Amino acid sequence: MTRDWLDWAEGELDGIRSAGQWRQPRDFDAAGPDGTIDGRPVVSFASNDYLGLTQHPAVVAAAHAALDRWGAGSGSARLIVGSRPVHHDLEAALADWKSSEAAVLFPTGFAANLGVLSTLGKGAVILSDELNHASIIDGCRLSRAETKVFRHADPAHVDELLAGHGGPAIVVTDTVFSMDGDEAPVEKLAEVCADRGALLVLDEAHAVLAPELALDGAVVRVGTLSKTLGSLGGFAAGPRSLVDLLVNRARSYIFTTASTPADMAAAAAALAIVRSPEGDALRARLRQSIDRLVPGHPSPIVPVVIGDEAATVAAAAALFERGVLVPAIRPPTVAPGTSRLRVALSAAHTDEQLDALVAGLDACVPSWRG
Repeated sequence: MTRDWLDWAEGELDGIRSAGQWRQPRDFDAAGPDGTIDGRPVVSFASNDYLGLTQHPAVVAAAHAALDRWGAGSGSARLIVGSRPVHHDLEAALADWKSSEAAVLFPTGFAANLGVLSTLGKGAVILSDELNHASIIDGCRLSRAETKVFRHADPAHVDELLAGHGGPAIVVTDTVFSMDGDEAPVEKLAEVCADRGALLVLDEAHAVLAPELALDGAVVRVGTLSKTLGSLGGFAAGPRSLVDLLVNRARSYIFTTASTPADMAAAAAALAIVRSPEGDALRARLRQSIDRLVPGHPSPIVPVVIGDEAATVAAAAALFERGVLVPAIRPPTVAPGTSRLRVALSAAHTDEQLDALVAGLDACVPSWRG
């Protein structure tokens, strides 16, 4: 039976609209947290630029220098002629940062998870936290491996599942979860994996404040250049043999054009800042801002759970009218009944901007403080 594709698409779109879940991008003309949308001045609390490094002069200068030296693009996949010295230099720096033998770059963090799980998951069972990011979920699907979902941040459940499985296994988790901003019990999961002979895959995309852990053995650390490092791209770091296998088999690495030299140079400059006293100061500033909203919260992702979709969208709209941009997150991104405002803080936010955020939340969501 044939399908009229345009009628089908219109029907699907009608369903999205009727469910109140219509989305579309809007232009934010900005360099940093403050900018304009449709000519209206707003301060964004929606970005993952946690340390404000997208605007750092040294990061911007490094991108400019790479653009002048190598041009706008790499022109090919890494294994053909797409590699430039900056790619290898950044991989070495990332491996050192993560105390790993080697690292490999991917065009995005999403592509990194797809490549890692589809390559290493072959012939294994994958255990995935129930609140893992979509890129992990899609990586599990692409691997065609049997996938079992374990209770959120529950090492005992992981141990129970591994005990009932006699073959190779991978345990994969975000280290900081993107919608709640809470942390995984990484050390306990590492102990379970070591005891059971499982490979541990950690997605550290949002772990800007997490202390660096000494994790030996079968551990792969997936990261992004697009958040803490203020550029664009992803990477996987781990034992040399596993990284070499990714280079030779990960389709999201092999069959895509290499990341632009400017992005890689920007990330390298940002990484140098992150590992410097200036980076310590930026993290301290970010920590102070988080404590202003929710003392002791482990990450710059602060959820304000409202529950009802319409009420959440209305709250976001009311904040926008006050010049405060906070996104409304609703199904299918989060479970029904848990729609929320997702506040993302940055070291680049000023005290005045934080004052405006707090005042806006007090006015638009009086119960936000719990």
